[in-house]
Amino acid sequence: MREIVAVIFGLGLFCNALLFVPQVLAVWRKKSDEGISLITFGGFSILQIVAIVHGVYEHDRALILGMAASLLSCGSVAVLTLYYRFRRKLGSR
Repeated sequence: MREIVAVIFGLGLFCNALLFVPQVLAVWRKKSDEGISLITFGGFSILQIVAIVHGVYEHDRALILGMAASLLSCGSVAVLTLYYRFRRKLGSR
């Protein structure tokens, strides 16, 4: 039973990472940070880093991999938001 729960947990973490992909694609296609909350995506990214560190301490490979995938997708939104925000500010000078 423990293995089944671990597999379901790992799949849930993978699905969590996939939930950020549409936002990454939307920001990338629009080439704009309009409507994106940097506080939200930055906060999610920080929480994912904390979860990865916790997974390392607990030797929980599913947590480490799942949160790393989430950090990659969510972090992409945060990085793209920063990029387009700075680009917009530099262009308005």
